[in-house]
Amino acid sequence: MGTPPLPLVAAIGDPAGVGPELFLKAWVARREKGLAPFALIGSLSLMQAVTDRCGGAVRAVDTPAAVADVFGEALPVIDLGPMADTPGKPSQEGARLALHALETAAGLTIDGKASALVTGPIAKAALQDIGFPHPGQTEFCAAACGVAADDAVMMLAGPSLRVVPITVHVPLADVPSLLSIDLIVRRVRIAAAALQRDFGLAAPRIAIAGLNPHAGEQGRLGDEDIAIIAPAVEALRAKGLDTTGPTPGDAMFHAEARATYDLAVCMYHDQALIPLKALDFDRGVNVTLGLPIIRTSPDHGTAFALAGTGRASAGPTIAALRMAADCAGRRAT
Repeated sequence: MGTPPLPLVAAIGDPAGVGPELFLKAWVARREKGLAPFALIGSLSLMQAVTDRCGGAVRAVDTPAAVADVFGEALPVIDLGPMADTPGKPSQEGARLALHALETAAGLTIDGKASALVTGPIAKAALQDIGFPHPGQTEFCAAACGVAADDAVMMLAGPSLRVVPITVHVPLADVPSLLSIDLIVRRVRIAAAALQRDFGLAAPRIAIAGLNPHAGEQGRLGDEDIAIIAPAVEALRAKGLDTTGPTPGDAMFHAEARATYDLAVCMYHDQALIPLKALDFDRGVNVTLGLPIIRTSPDHGTAFALAGTGRASAGPTIAALRMAADCAGRRAT
């Protein structure tokens, strides 16, 4: 992989959550973890208060172009205005800062002034209370890039496993009616192209899970595996992709099975995220595939109960920053 040609930008997330301290902890570990330079988009006054609690140093910069000169000595912060440090106490003011940071960081990346976007954890309900129209940051990033929501594919990735859920934040009862051959084929093709472009896999091997127990047992436990998933697998093979399935979900995630594929495609949220979090809980990264920009995020929420305690692990934040830099470096070569 190459070196990112420009710094990364990180949106602070909800300032009452763990995001501010985790980005600061990541900067403190920059040399040990080999992190590429990044700027935090947020509030300088808030981050100065966080340094009083957690150590480290911060310094204001005006643009990502100034990051390289500062990063060795302090975490560069593009300041969006004052914000009180109130860990664990979300507010509308904090939600507005989170949204402003997200919009600013995405704009800088889309405009080519940063190599990649890393987003801190947000409180979705708090954002929606101030008029945020999207289900989450993935959908916001898709809209900002002019990409249809269905073509922005969520991948969760860790050292042991990569997973893509075909359906995401929907009730389990709705999953069968949402699945289609076209949806599976479209999302797997987007994922395969991203694995080639951003992860250096020339011919990714993709395992596709069944929906029902035992992949339906030839229709005895449901016909979706026969009617939808199997034809999708065949269509993907016809397009030259190395795909297998539908495979029973309970047989896909032991070590010997994981060695046979580069990506597991699952039919619903928990089918994908339970094994990912069981294997890589402190190292999981949320990556949005199918965008013209690179966007990653630590695979956890705001953790308001941990905010301000110093106990939150920076592992996923460091992993998200490293993965963003790695992908940006590959795009630059």
